[in-house]
Amino acid sequence: MSRAQVFFTAGPAELYPKFEEYLQAFVEQQIGSISHRSGQFKKIYQHTDEQLRILMNIPSENAIMFTGSASEIWEKLILSTVEHESFHLVNGSFSEKFYQYAQMLQKHTNVLKKPLGEGFVYSEVEVPEFAELICTTQNETSTGVQMREADIHKLKRSNNNKILAVDMVSSAPIPELDFTVIDTAFFSVQKSFGMPAGLGVWIANEKCLEKANILKSKGKSLGAHHDLPTLWKNAKEYQNPATPNVMGIYILGKIAEDMNKTGIDKIRKETEEKAKKLYKYFEQKSGYSPAVENQNLRSKTVAVINTERPSAEIIQKLKEQNMIVGAGYGSGKDTQIRISNFIANSPEQIDNLIKEFEKF
Repeated sequence: MSRAQVFFTAGPAELYPKFEEYLQAFVEQQIGSISHRSGQFKKIYQHTDEQLRILMNIPSENAIMFTGSASEIWEKLILSTVEHESFHLVNGSFSEKFYQYAQMLQKHTNVLKKPLGEGFVYSEVEVPEFAELICTTQNETSTGVQMREADIHKLKRSNNNKILAVDMVSSAPIPELDFTVIDTAFFSVQKSFGMPAGLGVWIANEKCLEKANILKSKGKSLGAHHDLPTLWKNAKEYQNPATPNVMGIYILGKIAEDMNKTGIDKIRKETEEKAKKLYKYFEQKSGYSPAVENQNLRSKTVAVINTERPSAEIIQKLKEQNMIVGAGYGSGKDTQIRISNFIANSPEQIDNLIKEFEKF
């Protein structure tokens, strides 16, 4: 597939190298016309389910459910697991939105906030006594800050009576999360899986289902559109309550299978090496600096870089060379650029981007 432009954007992003091949197979097999109640669809769902479990080491007892987006999961998760109080770690625009969803759903919201560019470590997080759900963002897309897996696991182990959720929208499947420890995680496919937007993936354990059923038995509303118990029941039969994004589910399964052939350990190692190269370069280049000072908290998949010259000038110069990078988010729009380091961004593409910066 010949692409005029290379996307280093934080999502939608560069398409997976074999995306066109899988899309063509989807069209040729007329999968877009099959019934979502058919045996053929159930096999597609099952294949994607199995490949994701291998890729991300997801236990068989957990459900893998599909929605239209990750932000849809914010709402479903809060409705399904919070009767009164939630607790949010907020250090950027997307963790802030997760927090705002809980407020709009009229929950009592507790929050620990950090300035943009800073992250969280386990030792500084004190969870309110009555919080039912702990909301973490493993990779804050707006600021390029990650929360390390070890800190997430410690946070759950020290609050085992609460449900811990992990937003891994812009990092999955790179983080090595222990799904026997955390309760639920979710992502969308338009970032490191290299697909068009329109599919959210929700992983949840039985503790989440139990809480949802308790709330339902109390007459609490879990939402009118496909609540957790309904999604769970269907997922365990490789089904969806209504017609889902069949194309997205099919292609995600193919991409996950291809990643499994490469091996997740190799993919993670390559991602880390590319990230180190990017950060080292911008640490040394005059007029630029990584926005996240703490090296341990720098995202491996979305590098946010401070720029002395207006970011729009840099973005335009790169665009003239068919390289598309993103502007900073929110207050950083004019003074930062965001560079994706997703699986579809090859080491050669990263090298070529750096070479282009050398010409500035």
